[in-house]
Amino acid sequence: EAAEGPLMRRYEGTARGRGVAADGWRVCLAHSFEELRQPYGAGDVPLRDVLRHIGLALRYFRWWFKKTRIEKKSAFIDLLYAVPLQQIYGCPLGGIGGGTITRGWRGEFCRWQLNPGLYHYETVIANQFTVCLRCRGQTIYQQVLSVERPSTLQSWNWGYCGHYAFYHALYPRAWLVYELPGQNVVLTCRQLSPVIPHDYKDSSLPVGVFIWEVENRKDEDVEVSIMFSLQNGMGAKEDRSGGHWNEPFTFQNNGERVAGVLLHHCPAVNPFTLAISAREKAGTGVTHVTAFNPAGLGREVWQDLLQDGRLDSPTGKSSLTEKGEVTAAAVCASCRVPARGHKTLEFALAWDMPCVHFGSKEKLHLRRYTRFFGSNGDAAPVLSHYALTHYEEWERKIEAWQNPILENSQLPSWYKSALFNELYFMTDGGTIWMEVPPDCCAEDLQGPAGAGLSHLLPVLREYGRFAYLEGQEYRMYNTYDVHFYASFALVMLWPKLQISLQYDIAVTVVNEDVQPRQYLMCGQTAQVKMKNVVPHDIGDPGDEPWQRVNAYLMHDTADWKDLNLKFVLQVYRDYCLTHDSLYLRDMWPVCQAVMESELKFDTDNDGLIENGGFADQTYDAWVVHGASAYCGGLWLAAVCMMCKMAEVLGDTEVRQKYLDILNKGKEAFERRLWNGKYYNYDSSGSDTSSSIMSDQCAGQWFLGACGLDQGEFEVFPKSHVLSALKTIFEKNVLSFAGGTMGAVNGMRPDGVPDTSSVQSNEVWIGVVYSLAATMIQEGMVEEGFRTAEGCYRTVWERLGMSFQTPEAYREKKVYRSLAYMRPLSIWSMQLALERRAGQAPAPTQLPQGPSHP
Repeated sequence: EAAEGPLMRRYEGTARGRGVAADGWRVCLAHSFEELRQPYGAGDVPLRDVLRHIGLALRYFRWWFKKTRIEKKSAFIDLLYAVPLQQIYGCPLGGIGGGTITRGWRGEFCRWQLNPGLYHYETVIANQFTVCLRCRGQTIYQQVLSVERPSTLQSWNWGYCGHYAFYHALYPRAWLVYELPGQNVVLTCRQLSPVIPHDYKDSSLPVGVFIWEVENRKDEDVEVSIMFSLQNGMGAKEDRSGGHWNEPFTFQNNGERVAGVLLHHCPAVNPFTLAISAREKAGTGVTHVTAFNPAGLGREVWQDLLQDGRLDSPTGKSSLTEKGEVTAAAVCASCRVPARGHKTLEFALAWDMPCVHFGSKEKLHLRRYTRFFGSNGDAAPVLSHYALTHYEEWERKIEAWQNPILENSQLPSWYKSALFNELYFMTDGGTIWMEVPPDCCAEDLQGPAGAGLSHLLPVLREYGRFAYLEGQEYRMYNTYDVHFYASFALVMLWPKLQISLQYDIAVTVVNEDVQPRQYLMCGQTAQVKMKNVVPHDIGDPGDEPWQRVNAYLMHDTADWKDLNLKFVLQVYRDYCLTHDSLYLRDMWPVCQAVMESELKFDTDNDGLIENGGFADQTYDAWVVHGASAYCGGLWLAAVCMMCKMAEVLGDTEVRQKYLDILNKGKEAFERRLWNGKYYNYDSSGSDTSSSIMSDQCAGQWFLGACGLDQGEFEVFPKSHVLSALKTIFEKNVLSFAGGTMGAVNGMRPDGVPDTSSVQSNEVWIGVVYSLAATMIQEGMVEEGFRTAEGCYRTVWERLGMSFQTPEAYREKKVYRSLAYMRPLSIWSMQLALERRAGQAPAPTQLPQGPSHP
């Protein structure tokens, strides 16, 4: 019980929303002790189990101490210092893979991810927009557009009344509306980042744009100035490390001029430049302050703006900061707005960290945007100019993408919000998008056993390497059992990145890492990566991703039953949606290798794999024995897709092999797991083997997404699928929390949540969205929306977890792992809807002899 205290805390809705997550099921003492209690009565716990759980605790704490206190690195899952919940986050700034800066819904700059995969949660108070209004040559109003009342910059006018402000977000855009009290002036700040489907250039840019629409409701002209101030750094200790400096800049091209200030931040590792700027145009003037002290009173800057609505615009660079000193800069745009008129002021924030090291500092990596803007660290001015002169084009493309969905009156409003706003994780998931070095050869990427991937090098050269974290608290890149769910967003919106990611996984599959290491859950030693087995992840940002995989050291995932299957399922799904035949040809030998490896888990040769009596799949704290609905269903779906791929590729021998396995396996699956209403959790005959698992139709989900769910490809009888889904809706959805919180993972037949593990009585948001997609595929559209709505309402409204959707929560407001990858699976709902409307592409036969697109 004492061990649970710091790890299983509830969110209580305090004023700032701070709480501690119920985190750590992967190595968690909490789930260890809960599992320990479940099978036994009080005082009836076998000594061997007590010792096993104590051993787990000691192994974790010994590993944690070495990692964080001796090596001075971050733990990939840190159970002792969970990220506190803050109900403050809004839409993040920045494109894909160049880092992100998140603004809160009150306008603050409060979450920073510039160093790849590492987060700094700090509201930097100097980072503000300030408005100055002047009439007839006199300043009549000057206000920081912030509700805060900080202890620094006290000469500034803080404490804007929140009653006169409104926030709305629809990723990648957000709107902040200020009705300036008593002034008859309305300001609307429209925030925009270049996150554009099927765009592989502008979507990589580390920029954000702020378009200020000024509405003058007065009967006289008003001169409006907006000042954008920014501290040099991220609010971290290194802001005071010394050696940082600022300088003004202007950049002109094609008759368009941008002016602002560069803030050069110069740590020893991963230096970067921030740029704040505004667009000069007829009737709009831009002025600046090169440097001021954000830790002081701020009187000089405030009085400078108050005097004439302009800043002094000194020339030349600032001096280098001393150790212990911080610096900031400001840029101001001013215009005259006629009575009852409108004007627009445009600002940009750009950051240029072109070359990055991960935690090991072994290799230097170039970000994707350097392909277009160079890697010398001097791109911030041109990035700023490019953003301010292209944002209107970006908005047109974003609206062309979003409007058909937004204008569809048959879709509920909450769904439209969830669909687009959950995409924040595509950029703010610690996301990296790196260039392959120009002198790189195929051997450098393939390793000793990857020679069969003929298009690996062309794909990675053209589209780079992409990775995102399992979650902001679970720092492993491309966690594959979870990416299986999230991948729908990638393949539907940036399919080349999904294909690039799959090539990276394929390389790791055919290679191995024989280095031994101890796994924390069991205490046993095994090699890091076995050949012909899909890795759990491609590495830790604190180490060297791609080079050293499988940062997850809780379980030896070589014995997991779902990873190999999820690779096969994604390969065929990707082919269905992209028609990329060369990709399919390259992946086919890898699919055969992983399926051959998987066959060893069919221990009784009945065509159906068996689980190993431990938590050997994505539910890594929920034990499975024998045949199971989840892994067995994934297996049969993968076998079916092997048959289909073999047919497309003309491999009749392999097709017949897997067709024979499929026929045997289908019979075994129905015989061992179907109970007349749904598929049992597993075939063990234990007290909980008859639990109703919300994810029991995961195999059918992927089959339906590929159009392989009927006719000759019907793996699971349609009547059984519908019966299972209706049972899940009745029991896991409607009988849980009054039907208002989505689907609980496990439910007993009597309508009581399965408490046999810490995961069985959780709701996993990403699983619920995939369940909803399966319901929609099977014609249960209303039930699908009802199921998914419970998660949206719980996360985005009741718990206030906007732009930090967790992996899981329980009925009593316990949550786990903020800002998680899996909820991107909501895009599978959109695919299901498009398929029903006849919009999604269908599988096609292989064209002959194409070149790679």
